[in-house]
Amino acid sequence: MDHLWAPWRLSYITGPKQAPDGGPACFLCRAATGTGADDRANLVVHRTERSVVVLNRFPYNNGHLLVCPLAHKGRFDELTPEELLDLQLVMRRFMGIIEKRMNADGFNVGLNLGRPAGAGVPGHLHWHVVPRWNGDQNFMAVTGDTRVISQSLDALYDLLAEELAKV
Repeated sequence: MDHLWAPWRLSYITGPKQAPDGGPACFLCRAATGTGADDRANLVVHRTERSVVVLNRFPYNNGHLLVCPLAHKGRFDELTPEELLDLQLVMRRFMGIIEKRMNADGFNVGLNLGRPAGAGVPGHLHWHVVPRWNGDQNFMAVTGDTRVISQSLDALYDLLAEELAKV
Protein backbone atom coordinates (compact mmCIF):
# COMPACT_ATOMS: atom_id res chain seq x y z
CA MET A 1 0.00 0.00 0.00
CA ASP A 2 1.30 3.47 -0.89
CA HIS A 3 1.05 6.30 1.62
CA LEU A 4 0.87 9.98 0.85
CA TRP A 5 1.77 12.38 3.63
CA ALA A 6 -0.94 15.08 3.69
CA PRO A 7 -0.89 16.76 7.12
CA TRP A 8 -3.15 19.62 6.00
CA ARG A 9 -6.09 17.17 5.94
CA LEU A 10 -5.82 16.49 9.68
CA SER A 11 -7.83 19.59 10.57
CA TYR A 12 -10.64 18.32 8.34
CA ILE A 13 -10.60 14.83 9.84
CA THR A 14 -10.29 15.83 13.50
CA GLY A 15 -12.03 19.20 13.36
CA PRO A 16 -15.32 19.83 15.13
CA LYS A 17 -18.44 18.88 13.22
CA GLN A 18 -20.25 21.79 14.85
CA ALA A 19 -19.15 25.39 14.52
CA PRO A 20 -17.01 26.30 17.55
CA ASP A 21 -18.75 29.65 17.98
CA GLY A 22 -22.26 28.18 18.14
CA GLY A 23 -22.96 29.30 14.56
CA PRO A 24 -24.34 27.08 11.84
CA ALA A 25 -22.80 23.61 11.63
CA CYS A 26 -22.91 23.72 7.81
CA PHE A 27 -19.61 25.22 6.59
CA LEU A 28 -21.38 26.57 3.50
CA CYS A 29 -23.91 28.40 5.70
CA ARG A 30 -21.08 29.83 7.78
CA ALA A 31 -19.42 31.05 4.60
CA ALA A 32 -22.70 32.40 3.22
CA THR A 33 -23.66 34.26 6.37
CA GLY A 34 -20.20 35.68 7.02
CA THR A 35 -19.74 39.41 7.34
CA GLY A 36 -17.26 39.77 4.51
CA ALA A 37 -14.45 40.50 6.95
CA ASP A 38 -13.91 36.76 7.35
CA ASP A 39 -14.37 35.86 3.67
CA ARG A 40 -10.72 35.05 3.04
CA ALA A 41 -10.54 32.79 6.11
CA ASN A 42 -13.72 31.03 4.92
CA LEU A 43 -12.35 30.92 1.34
CA VAL A 44 -15.34 32.93 0.06
CA VAL A 45 -14.21 34.56 -3.15
CA HIS A 46 -17.53 36.00 -4.39
CA ARG A 47 -21.09 36.71 -3.29
CA THR A 48 -24.26 37.69 -5.06
CA GLU A 49 -27.70 38.40 -3.64
CA ARG A 50 -28.54 34.69 -3.96
CA SER A 51 -25.29 32.72 -4.11
CA VAL A 52 -21.75 32.36 -2.85
CA VAL A 53 -18.55 30.98 -4.39
CA VAL A 54 -16.17 29.15 -2.06
CA LEU A 55 -12.76 27.67 -2.85
CA ASN A 56 -12.73 23.95 -2.12
CA ARG A 57 -10.41 23.53 0.86
CA PHE A 58 -9.59 19.98 -0.30
CA PRO A 59 -9.57 20.35 -4.11
CA TYR A 60 -9.54 17.64 -6.76
CA ASN A 61 -7.64 19.98 -9.07
CA ASN A 62 -6.30 23.55 -9.16
CA GLY A 63 -9.17 26.05 -9.27
CA HIS A 64 -11.79 23.72 -7.75
CA LEU A 65 -14.75 25.90 -6.70
CA LEU A 66 -18.00 25.30 -4.84
CA VAL A 67 -20.92 27.40 -6.09
CA CYS A 68 -23.92 27.31 -3.78
CA PRO A 69 -27.11 29.16 -2.91
CA LEU A 70 -27.00 31.42 0.12
CA ALA A 71 -30.03 29.59 1.52
CA HIS A 72 -29.54 26.18 3.13
CA LYS A 73 -31.43 24.06 0.61
CA GLY A 74 -30.70 20.40 0.03
CA ARG A 75 -33.02 19.67 -2.87
CA PHE A 76 -32.85 20.95 -6.41
CA ASP A 77 -36.60 21.55 -6.50
CA GLU A 78 -36.33 23.90 -3.49
CA LEU A 79 -34.45 26.48 -5.54
CA THR A 80 -36.44 29.43 -6.81
CA PRO A 81 -36.13 30.28 -10.51
CA GLU A 82 -34.15 33.38 -9.48
CA GLU A 83 -31.70 31.32 -7.41
CA LEU A 84 -31.27 28.78 -10.17
CA LEU A 85 -30.55 31.45 -12.78
CA ASP A 86 -28.13 33.26 -10.48
CA LEU A 87 -26.20 30.06 -9.75
CA GLN A 88 -25.89 29.25 -13.45
CA LEU A 89 -24.74 32.78 -14.31
CA VAL A 90 -22.17 32.71 -11.51
CA MET A 91 -20.81 29.36 -12.74
CA ARG A 92 -20.58 30.72 -16.28
CA ARG A 93 -18.72 33.80 -15.05
CA PHE A 94 -16.20 31.82 -13.03
CA MET A 95 -15.56 29.33 -15.81
CA GLY A 96 -14.78 32.31 -18.04
CA ILE A 97 -12.39 33.74 -15.45
CA ILE A 98 -10.63 30.42 -15.01
CA GLU A 99 -10.35 29.89 -18.78
CA LYS A 100 -8.84 33.36 -19.11
CA ARG A 101 -6.50 33.40 -16.09
CA MET A 102 -5.61 29.72 -15.74
CA ASN A 103 -5.91 28.59 -19.38
CA ALA A 104 -8.31 25.76 -18.53
CA ASP A 105 -9.09 23.50 -21.48
CA GLY A 106 -12.36 22.22 -20.02
CA PHE A 107 -14.37 21.70 -16.84
CA ASN A 108 -16.09 19.04 -14.82
CA VAL A 109 -19.24 20.56 -13.33
CA GLY A 110 -21.18 18.40 -10.92
CA LEU A 111 -23.98 18.45 -8.38
CA ASN A 112 -24.31 15.47 -6.03
CA LEU A 113 -27.88 15.22 -4.75
CA GLY A 114 -28.18 13.26 -1.51
CA ARG A 115 -25.65 11.23 0.46
CA PRO A 116 -26.07 8.08 -1.71
CA ALA A 117 -25.04 10.20 -4.73
CA GLY A 118 -21.86 11.32 -2.98
CA ALA A 119 -23.00 14.60 -1.44
CA GLY A 120 -20.61 15.47 1.37
CA VAL A 121 -22.98 18.20 2.56
CA PRO A 122 -26.39 16.74 1.65
CA GLY A 123 -28.35 19.59 3.28
CA HIS A 124 -26.77 22.40 1.23
CA LEU A 125 -26.69 22.16 -2.56
CA HIS A 126 -23.40 23.07 -4.16
CA TRP A 127 -21.95 22.65 -7.61
CA HIS A 128 -18.36 21.55 -8.01
CA VAL A 129 -16.63 23.47 -10.78
CA VAL A 130 -13.34 21.70 -11.50
CA PRO A 131 -11.03 23.06 -14.21
CA ARG A 132 -9.30 20.53 -16.43
CA TRP A 133 -6.30 20.73 -18.73
CA ASN A 134 -5.19 18.55 -21.61
CA GLY A 135 -2.73 16.13 -20.09
CA ASP A 136 -3.62 16.86 -16.45
CA GLN A 137 -3.88 13.13 -15.90
CA ASN A 138 -0.14 12.50 -15.75
CA PHE A 139 1.79 9.50 -14.50
CA MET A 140 1.24 10.47 -10.84
CA ALA A 141 -2.51 9.86 -11.10
CA VAL A 142 -2.21 6.86 -13.39
CA THR A 143 0.64 4.89 -11.80
CA GLY A 144 0.86 6.43 -8.34
CA ASP A 145 -2.85 6.93 -7.67
CA THR A 146 -1.83 10.42 -6.53
CA ARG A 147 -2.97 13.87 -7.63
CA VAL A 148 -0.67 16.86 -7.58
CA ILE A 149 -2.21 20.25 -6.74
CA SER A 150 0.31 22.81 -7.88
CA GLN A 151 -1.33 26.02 -6.66
CA SER A 152 -2.00 27.15 -3.10
CA LEU A 153 -5.46 28.27 -2.05
CA ASP A 154 -4.03 31.71 -1.20
CA ALA A 155 -2.62 32.10 -4.71
CA LEU A 156 -5.92 30.99 -6.26
CA TYR A 157 -7.88 33.36 -4.03
CA ASP A 158 -5.63 36.27 -5.05
CA LEU A 159 -5.91 35.41 -8.74
CA LEU A 160 -9.73 35.28 -8.66
CA ALA A 161 -10.05 38.38 -6.46
CA GLU A 162 -7.77 40.32 -8.82
CA GLU A 163 -9.91 39.39 -11.82
CA LEU A 164 -13.18 40.18 -10.00
CA ALA A 165 -11.83 43.62 -9.01
CA LYS A 166 -11.50 44.53 -12.70
CA VAL A 167 -15.27 44.63 -13.15
